[in-house]
Amino acid sequence: MPMSWFQDFCSFTGWAQRRRKGLAPAPLAVAAGGAGTLLDARSMYKSTGDALCAAFCHRCRVCRILLFLLSLLTPESLVWTSYTMTDTEKAFQPAVETSASDISHDGQITYEEQPRYPLMTRMGLSPDSFRRRPASDKHNNLNKTLKARHLNMIAIGGSIGAGLFVGSGGALRTGGPASLLLCFGIIGIMMFNVVYALGELAYMYPISGGFYTYSVRFIDPAWGFAMGWNYVFQWAIVLPLELVVAGLTVNYFWIDTPEDTPNVAIWISLFLVVIVVISIFGVLGYAEEEFWVASLKLATIIVFMIMGVIFACGGGPSNGQYSEYWGARLWYNPGAFNNGFLGFCSVFVTAAFSFSGTELVGLAAAESENPQKQLPSAIKQVFWRITLFYILGLFFVGLLVPYDDDRLLGGDYINVSASPFVIVADNAGIPAFGTFVNVVIMMAVISIGLSGVYGGSRTLCALAEQGYAPNFFSYIDKAGRPLFATIFIIAFSPIAYISLASSGAVVFSWLLALSGLAALFTWGSICLAHIRFRSAWKYHGHTVDELPFQAIFGVYGSWVGLILVILVLIAQFYTAVAPKDVEAFFNSYLAFFVVLMFYAIGYLWKRKAWMRTSEIDVDSGRREIDMEMWDKFKAKRASWPAWRRALDKLF
Repeated sequence: MPMSWFQDFCSFTGWAQRRRKGLAPAPLAVAAGGAGTLLDARSMYKSTGDALCAAFCHRCRVCRILLFLLSLLTPESLVWTSYTMTDTEKAFQPAVETSASDISHDGQITYEEQPRYPLMTRMGLSPDSFRRRPASDKHNNLNKTLKARHLNMIAIGGSIGAGLFVGSGGALRTGGPASLLLCFGIIGIMMFNVVYALGELAYMYPISGGFYTYSVRFIDPAWGFAMGWNYVFQWAIVLPLELVVAGLTVNYFWIDTPEDTPNVAIWISLFLVVIVVISIFGVLGYAEEEFWVASLKLATIIVFMIMGVIFACGGGPSNGQYSEYWGARLWYNPGAFNNGFLGFCSVFVTAAFSFSGTELVGLAAAESENPQKQLPSAIKQVFWRITLFYILGLFFVGLLVPYDDDRLLGGDYINVSASPFVIVADNAGIPAFGTFVNVVIMMAVISIGLSGVYGGSRTLCALAEQGYAPNFFSYIDKAGRPLFATIFIIAFSPIAYISLASSGAVVFSWLLALSGLAALFTWGSICLAHIRFRSAWKYHGHTVDELPFQAIFGVYGSWVGLILVILVLIAQFYTAVAPKDVEAFFNSYLAFFVVLMFYAIGYLWKRKAWMRTSEIDVDSGRREIDMEMWDKFKAKRASWPAWRRALDKLF
């Protein structure tokens, strides 16, 4: 079928767009003959059109619309396209990943696109979408569809949920406003270093499964086995817990008429259906939900901080408590601290748990369109999330809510009425804002449940690919979903109905204890893996200058993060033994013994122990970097003024 008219059209459109952007026109690179032979006339539309669009204009909207319409007429569900790019063209295609075997002797780079399916298959809405995706040596089989806005919001809002909106109330009552601010600040420093260490590793080794695979590779295969399964069960237990919290959040609207309160089982079932439906759309469904919910959460905190400034200065409504200058009176009466050192340690632990989910950005990087550009940007946003949304938000909480407020007595993750954000709204005489915060909490809780499905399924899929889990969990369908791994995580959700039983609270406390320390072990493993990576990197003759993305404080920051993780574990142990109650101790520290059990199983299975530095392989699976282009960029960056270099560091 003749294609000259289509080629001329794409050529002109792409040339015009590149001229407007000040880019040099790209040479035509169309798959034809040899490895790039097109299948037939109908697949020619898709294959040639993709190659033309990539070669000329990259984001030609007209071309994409035509390709979409033409692909709907194509019965083939899979078409592969191959073409070559020079190093110069490669600079305009940062999303393309290559390995050493992809570079030919003449200096050109050959890469293979991911399979292109009809729209309904890609969206996971056709029967064909549930069939296994053909394996590829060039890519992990997960979709690479996450955009920069998705990755940034996963990094910024991934862990803003019940821990901040509700759990901070219990922490305030336990330790007082000073302990709240200090502990969250210290944990913020820990997370800052953890996420930067994760970013450096994820940039160099874009591996499906993220941080779990780094433990296998740089520390100890048995320890990696333990971290992987521990992380899977952490999210498997969090999912039913969040369903219960979401149901109780809705029942808050009937707080004045408890006799009319609907059964929580209704809301559990409804939210479970919502999670399943969104999960059908795969990573894109999760990313879009996370983007909009995270945007709403951040907007809520910003509005709260603005209100906090007004209330502290005495500008609140006349029918509320904050109609006159408020200031920092609560730091003097009832005081800045409560329960002494034990209270401080308890808040320390609560703060650590509130940041759970921050590491999900490392998993999401494996499914992003352009991890080379998007991942560093997302990692840098963590600094702003910690300082702006956590520290400043909790600063105003400590200013406006006394730690001896009776409403904080139930300040756990279940009692939404104990949220200090809701209490501030009630004290100010603005109950409507409290209702709005309650809606945001409900959406945030559902978002954390979806994060559990996403994080647990991707980690379980990676475990299966490494041979650490049954092989059928590695099944990835044509929509890019780890199908059986996702079903496995969702299968834990009916546990939520146990909360309806008379002994439901006891059962849930023990289930939560199984995964209580999982996040801490994960963060410590990330820091240790980074330390071991830097040691092996130096041992094999490499320098830090060869790393395009580096942790700001390098290996010293990872040591700080690891030490702080150990201190939190010690604080957790101290709070567990302080009551001298065996049941309370195991409720707080049961996860430690679960990790030891997983480690023993992994060691007996793989018979591999701690890896020596000389045994660590830093080359295979590493992202290939064009050092000549990297050196040119470093020279260009060095010529920037100081303010621009500072902005590049922070943003």
